[in-house]
Amino acid sequence: MKGAGTDEAAIINVLAHRTIAQRQRIKEAYKQTVGKELADDLSSELSGNFQSVVLGLLMLAPVYDAYELKNAMKGAGTEEACLIDILASRSNNEIKTINEVYKREYGKTLEDAVSGDTSGMFKRVLVSLLTAGRDESDKVDDALAVQDAKDIYEAGEARWGTDEVKFLTVLCVRNRNHLLRVFQEYQKISGKDIEASIKSEMSGSLEDVFLAIVKCIKSKPAFFAERLYKSMKGLGTTDSVLIRIMVARAEIDMLDIKSQFQKMYGKTLHSFIKGDTSGDYRKILLELCGGE
Repeated sequence: MKGAGTDEAAIINVLAHRTIAQRQRIKEAYKQTVGKELADDLSSELSGNFQSVVLGLLMLAPVYDAYELKNAMKGAGTEEACLIDILASRSNNEIKTINEVYKREYGKTLEDAVSGDTSGMFKRVLVSLLTAGRDESDKVDDALAVQDAKDIYEAGEARWGTDEVKFLTVLCVRNRNHLLRVFQEYQKISGKDIEASIKSEMSGSLEDVFLAIVKCIKSKPAFFAERLYKSMKGLGTTDSVLIRIMVARAEIDMLDIKSQFQKMYGKTLHSFIKGDTSGDYRKILLELCGGE
């Protein structure tokens, strides 16, 4: 970064090929050696989407999640997709840590922020997810699974209007194995996939969040593969989604996301990113994506 111009290739080379833990140590060493914050220097040297990726890579996972959530609620309008992507896919421990980081960094609770920015049943689902209280055991209660499936069926398909609270209680509280059983039972009772029912019974952000919960329960890598695909297909690119997933999942399940992407769409994630982005932004995303 010294002198005129910036050596972007060097920045990509160093940051994209290190783990999150290593990048934290590089930040410390930079501060010791130069007496300045690496993020501040990079911030003033870079711009646009490339800058967003680089700054994201410098943050610990919960710090990045908290930062993304904060940005999603900044100013007029809310980027609901960001709230859904993060809160529907993180584990209890991850959500607890995000809550702590948010309070520390921004001086108010994430629940207060979300409550002030959303409304109705959508708000209630997010507040439930923020309690980080989902059962994380792997035990399946067969009788309860059948009952849950019936309750959801009777709260939706079987009546005029929808009792969304029933969906919330089952989808936000039960453990993964139990829910997979519930989805099977639901299919038997209603003759429909739970996702199809949610689509026909709900709309808007509430539909989006319930679908995201169901998809994450079935397979997080498939959920993220679909989000990436939708961020790039058709005209234009939803860079905020593309960046958030590439940065946040790079060290968690990127290999699984890549293989799901290939399976679901018959093309590599690599080729999609290559065709949809350009310049240093493209270069760093392709590095995070790893080989073809």
